[in-house]
Amino acid sequence: MYANGIRAEMAVVDLPRKGHDESLLKTLVYMQPKRIVYVSCNPSTLARGLHYLDQNGYRTVEVQPVDMFPWMHYVECLVLISRTKE
Repeated sequence: MYANGIRAEMAVVDLPRKGHDESLLKTLVYMQPKRIVYVSCNPSTLARGLHYLDQNGYRTVEVQPVDMFPWMHYVECLVLISRTKE
């Protein structure tokens, strides 16, 4: 899709614990989805990703922590992100 210049209305990304690489975020910004659902289990990589998107025309709308594994100390965060530029 990206290589063909296709734009998306919405994107869903569910990242591994190590987080994203910069090319993923650049691709998201290039594709210009109106909304992004960003799933992360690592608060530090989540913060970096949200900062990058904030600097590139997006804003965080809502964050919902989810305890999917109650016997572990990990918490997934689901984040709704919206494009501010049209």
